[in-house]
Formats: sequence, C-alpha cells, structure tokens
Amino acid sequence: MKDGTREEIDIRDLIRPHLRDIPGYAPVEPIEVVARRLGLRPEEISKLDGNENPYGASPKVAERLARYDQFHIYPDPLQREMRAAIGAYVGAKPEQVILGSGSDDMLDLAARLFVSPGDTVVNCPPSFGMYDFLANVYNARLVEVPRNEDFTLDMATLERVLTDGAKLLYLASPNNPTGNILPREQLLRLLDCPAVIVIDEAYAEFAGETSVDLAGDRENLIVVRTFSKWAGLAGLRAGYAVIPPALVEVAWNIKIPYNQSVSSEQAILASLEDRDLLMERVRLIVQERERMLGLLRELPFLRPFPSTANFILCEVRGIPAKEVRDSLRERGILIRYFDSPGLRNCVRISIGLPKDTDRVLDALKEVGAKIGR
Repeated sequence: MKDGTREEIDIRDLIRPHLRDIPGYAPVEPIEVVARRLGLRPEEISKLDGNENPYGASPKVAERLARYDQFHIYPDPLQREMRAAIGAYVGAKPEQVILGSGSDDMLDLAARLFVSPGDTVVNCPPSFGMYDFLANVYNARLVEVPRNEDFTLDMATLERVLTDGAKLLYLASPNNPTGNILPREQLLRLLDCPAVIVIDEAYAEFAGETSVDLAGDRENLIVVRTFSKWAGLAGLRAGYAVIPPALVEVAWNIKIPYNQSVSSEQAILASLEDRDLLMERVRLIVQERERMLGLLRELPFLRPFPSTANFILCEVRGIPAKEVRDSLRERGILIRYFDSPGLRNCVRISIGLPKDTDRVLDALKEVGAKIGR
C-alpha cells in the first residue's frame, strides 16, 4: 500500500512459476454425470473405463461402517491397527507400512521425499499418467525412456539413464494401460542402479506377483499398493506403501497428518477380514479377463494385448479408436481411449461382470459390421 492507496495484484503472479501452465491429470467421470449427459439411467451404464472392481466392496465394509460410532474422532495418526493388518497380509514388517489417501498419495510421498526442482525423474511410457504429472508438480526434469514395441522395458537405455544422475524411477507392475508385468530379474538389475525405484503394484493381486519381499533388503525400493482394485475400495481412497527401514522416520515426519480417514481405516480392516471372498472375486475377474481376451481376438479390427491386470488394451485397426470409444459411449458403454506415443489408436477395456463382457462384445461386433470387418 502506497500513500493509503491499495495496490492491485494479479494472484497468478504469486503462483510458483512452473505451476502456472502445468497440464492437469485427466480422470474419468462418475457414472451419474455420464448417464445424465447421455440421457440414460445410471443402471444402464457399463462403466469399463476406470479399472474399478465390478463386484464392489466386501459386505463386511458396509456392516463395519454402520456399526462404527467414532466419526467425530480423529484417526490414529500412527495407523497402528492398519499397519499391523497390512503387514500380515503382504508379509512386511508393520513399521515399514505407511498409508495414505489412495496409492496416488503414496506416489506423491515418494516424490516429496526425494525430488527437488531440477532433479531427474524417469518414466517409461506408455504408462500411468500420474508419474509425469508428479514430475511436473515437483518441477523435476522428466526423462522418458519409451518402452519397446511389445511394451517391455528398454533396459539398456534405462540403466544408462539411472546411472547418469537420475533421482527416481516410477514403474507400474502390472503396467497400466498395457497390462504386462515387470520381470523380477529386470527389477533386480534396476535396483543395482543408484536411484530410487518406485514400483506401483495397484494391480498386483490380479497378477499374483509382488516385489514387497525386496523392500526390507533393498534401500532404494518403494512398493506402492492399493485397495481400490482388488478390494473394491476406489471411492474410499485406501492406499499404502512398503518402504525400506532407512526411510521410515523421515517419511513419517513429512507425511500429511491424518491422511487416512476413519472410514478408510474401517474399510481396510473389514476387507482384510473378508480376504477369502475378495480373492475369489479376483479369481472371477481374472477368469473373465481371459474370456474377454479370447472373444476380442475374434474381431479382425482389434488387436488385444495379453494382460495380467483387470483390463485389456486393444489396438484398433481400420477405424479411428475415438470413433469406437464414442460409438460404445452412445450405447452406455464406457471405455478408455488413447492416442499418444506408444498407444496410437488404442482403447482400454476394464473387466466387468460377464454380462458387461457380452454387452461390449455385441457393441463391438456392430461397430465391426459397419466398417465391414
């Protein structure tokens, strides 16, 4: 203020410069919004664009939440009961487990721990969009090492980049949206590099493989997991990480306090109590994945890729993939569309119930008939 006159400011001038034009992450829309836009009822929508669990949460989740009467009390800041239960589930020491609001929160925690402006963060596209999003938020130097044509890693280039000053590498296993898993021998090679390796195992239960057992021995490995997919808790945001012992104190010091709601806490505990039911549902989803894969292979305009997750990526041939996505959307079937390097003209279809598979296949056959394929 000068001479009693208030100076006008543009609040954007106070934003950190690198954030002013940062591209945002593109999330999927909720069923109610899409249904309203399409003039359909929510129950008429087959939502196969978000890799959600079509069976939903364990019935014990609703039962436990209905009985819970401490919503007015803050959650345990040290997450003791959940850490013990998750440690027993994955075979990790409870002190190595840390929870957050979805696995995205834990991916962010890894960046907060290690990434200063200008540090090199490595991504291997095509992969989960959150990785380059976080690199941009933390003003890192993003180095991309594109995957091979079959979506495997370019190990020679990747090892060279990691030994040339890179700070952190994000890798999903199974990879989203391609569905392939990271071979253990390749992970061990990457862990020999002088960089932090963050393995995102959001879909591990569908693949039946994990690297959690290495997190206690390798000081540069962080394993991030979630209850969103296998346990059907996507809406409750229930994620966790298994971190090496050397990081525990600092991670807890910088974690946002109370970043796990009591609702999430109760849902996690109920899910682990009903693990047998949930794993049977995982088995059904895997079974349906293989059925869908076989049916998609019969359509000549699609090239589906094998998957170890709860979705299938398909290359579309002879027609724009966007038209396929839009055509199914008009019928109330939601799938994900990609048209970026490594994913030109592709769609990703989440695994739903058998009736959803039948519905999407019928719609795809209609699309194929229109183009004569």
